[in-house]
Amino acid sequence: MRTKERFRISQVSDQTGFSGPTLRYYEEIGLLPPPARTEAGYRVYSRRDVDRLTFIARAKRLGCTLDEIRELAQAWDRDNCGPVQHQLRSLVGAKVAESQAQLVELMAFTSDLQGAAAQLSGRPTEGACDEACACLAPVPAANGAPSPVMIGVGPDPSPPIVCTLGASDMEGRLDEWQAVVTTAINRTVIEGGVRLEFAANAPLAEIARLAAAEYACCMFLSFAITVDQRGVGLEVTSRPEAAAVVAVAFWGGRMSAAAGRTTGER
Repeated sequence: MRTKERFRISQVSDQTGFSGPTLRYYEEIGLLPPPARTEAGYRVYSRRDVDRLTFIARAKRLGCTLDEIRELAQAWDRDNCGPVQHQLRSLVGAKVAESQAQLVELMAFTSDLQGAAAQLSGRPTEGACDEACACLAPVPAANGAPSPVMIGVGPDPSPPIVCTLGASDMEGRLDEWQAVVTTAINRTVIEGGVRLEFAANAPLAEIARLAAAEYACCMFLSFAITVDQRGVGLEVTSRPEAAAVVAVAFWGGRMSAAAGRTTGER
């Protein structure tokens, strides 16, 4: 019975999120087969058309171009999931690498902006702008020093040491962090917390998402993602009285400041 379902263009728009003009455009470029028409000339779409558009919407959300989607749709038309999934997986893998590279560039740009903001916060020079003023001065080179990009810095310097997550959500959050922490290739104790270092293909988007989410419920923690000569890192710091929280969540035990070791106490 589902194969006999028929939908007007407004119904298809409601189900897929594509507007009428977009549907007509997809028809013009061959991404969507010409639909049947009523005697009055109105377009009527089949269930397969709707399923095809749902697949196209999924590919668009994953960042696929129209040309890529056209090739995917041709594979989808063969009614064999294997090749479609393989082709989509290859495309998504390439886009993951692209987005990681863009994220690194964005973090470096953010670091430059933070440096410029610090320069511009100083006292302006008297008279017109010249080479000595912050308006024209270049951002100092890092000279090998870390360039952290802060994820969350609250206005309150002493927020309470409390997590606003519920017990069930907290367990899930810890599992998410453990999945990330276990991918770290090195862990060291830094002043006020711990630094996790990751390989070049680290899931930066996931690390940034988790850091932002954690800061929203635990504002006594500070997070900084760094990209420097040491590689990709996540620095988690807190006030001394919250050191145990950092140790358990991001280290796995009580941290030893002597040599970046852990005693394994839980």
